[in-house]
Amino acid sequence: MTSKEYNNSVKLYADRVYRFIIKHVKSEADAKDVVQNAFLVLWNKHPEIEVGKARAFLFSVAYNNMVDGFRKMKRVQHWAEMPEDSGIVYQKSNDLKEVLNKGLETLPEIQKTVVLLRDYEGYSYQEIAEITQLSESQVKVYIFRARKKLRFFLKGLVVSD
Repeated sequence: MTSKEYNNSVKLYADRVYRFIIKHVKSEADAKDVVQNAFLVLWNKHPEIEVGKARAFLFSVAYNNMVDGFRKMKRVQHWAEMPEDSGIVYQKSNDLKEVLNKGLETLPEIQKTVVLLRDYEGYSYQEIAEITQLSESQVKVYIFRARKKLRFFLKGLVVSD
């Protein structure tokens, strides 16, 4: 990859990587640090990276950096299955994006990650497996379970008037 191709990668992928990371870390400063680090790693390895693989490389580095940050800060949480009657009451909302974001917050981190990569960023199962270092079948299972939980979450919000 040439420096011109690197600069083009920055233009093409910086916002996408940032959106993906901000959904996980919730802190703009932390998200910017993760994205900046991903592009720094890309720059350091740009002679070795093929242009066509820059996007997957960036997401992979950003994801791994984010996970490492969670571990260092001891913020990795093991999510228990949310019981059907959890006592959580959600107000009716007409903002679909807000509702989907609340639904994503109920998912375990790995399920949230694979759903965001698949449904928000449009990665293939194989690309997601490479980014998350999971097998393709694990990715499919996590996506299936995440979508099932999201459907359950959304059905719980439906209020008959």
